[in-house]
Amino acid sequence: MKYINRFIERKIEVANDSFKVVMLTGARQVGKSTVLKHLAQKENINRNYVTLDDPNALYLAINDPELFFQQYPLPLIIGEIQYAPEIFSYIKFLIDKNDNNGQIWITGSQNYNMLRNVQESLAGRIAILNLHSLSLREILNLNLPKYNNWLLLDLNSINYHMLSINDIFNYIYIGGMPAALSFNDEQRYLYYDAYINSYLMRDVLEIGKVTKSLEFKLFLQSLAALTSQELNYASLANVVGVSQNTIKEWVKLLEGLGIIYLLKPYYSNELKRLVKTPKVYFYDTGLCAYLSKWLTKETLQFGAANGAYFENFVIMQLIKNYEYSQLNVNWSYYRYTQKREIDLVLENGNELYLFEIKMNANPDYSIVNRFKIIEKENTHGGIICMKNEVLPINNKYNFIPASIL
Repeated sequence: MKYINRFIERKIEVANDSFKVVMLTGARQVGKSTVLKHLAQKENINRNYVTLDDPNALYLAINDPELFFQQYPLPLIIGEIQYAPEIFSYIKFLIDKNDNNGQIWITGSQNYNMLRNVQESLAGRIAILNLHSLSLREILNLNLPKYNNWLLLDLNSINYHMLSINDIFNYIYIGGMPAALSFNDEQRYLYYDAYINSYLMRDVLEIGKVTKSLEFKLFLQSLAALTSQELNYASLANVVGVSQNTIKEWVKLLEGLGIIYLLKPYYSNELKRLVKTPKVYFYDTGLCAYLSKWLTKETLQFGAANGAYFENFVIMQLIKNYEYSQLNVNWSYYRYTQKREIDLVLENGNELYLFEIKMNANPDYSIVNRFKIIEKENTHGGIICMKNEVLPINNKYNFIPASIL
């Protein structure tokens, strides 16, 4: 299969020049090892590779790390490091023998306990980066936009294909897992079935210590049905038949494994933001569609959940691209009445960027009037929709085509 260039490559190279260890986290099958192997081929050194999915390598890593590193000398790529957190203290001892950066590259899940061990053992020595399934721009081999203060201010720097709603839902339905891109519908269904049972369930059983596998699968399906909605822990607990605390633990586990993203509500008070109800999105819409049993692109596109999937698509394209850019922003949504909200709020310093997401080509421009409830002097944004070009609404807001994300 032809290699697809990833936007994160630039960040990995920057981190490699600055830290002794580079860690690439993310969900299974998103291409972590593939990216690192590709970058290793561009180096002028011979970088070894080992994965701890190999039971023999795993045994050595846990029981005899000194012999492990004799067998797999530096510079080295270690895959699936989460299975041997015991090795981190020896890595520290090993890399501190010299001042060279980029000695070890590792991949693993975002498991919270594992990350805590990494950060405690390798503080100041490791850069941790996140890789997600492919964005649409990566699949189409387009450049990463030069984001300025607000969404795509430098429009002249963007290359993009004008996409129809059919094109977008084709991507939504297929998803961004590299291995599944060329599959037909039947093959893709089998792929995601194997993904759940062979990878995800293995990780939740081993890493998350989940013992109720049948209930967990029902939880996955129920959570997929809530995409782009606020999490209702009580409702999920009733459907699945477990406690609310268990649901919260499972949500945290999926977030840590890179399966879901939790969008926090906007509050000027950070403590309130941490305790209020988030909205849930799936990093990969193909996996979400599989879990919700949307068997064809057409049934998804014309089904009752199409607006939720379109919102999930927009949010994830932005988050993936921003995360790989040089900007840091805070993401949230704002609920101001029981049924009214602002879909996306970005904070960049003292500036605020507000966005509504609408799955049509001619949304009502008066929607931006709802932004007045929280807008500041330095506020911009607009309505992300299916228009074919950027059009101004007023001096603050624009219609923004989903195609240019």
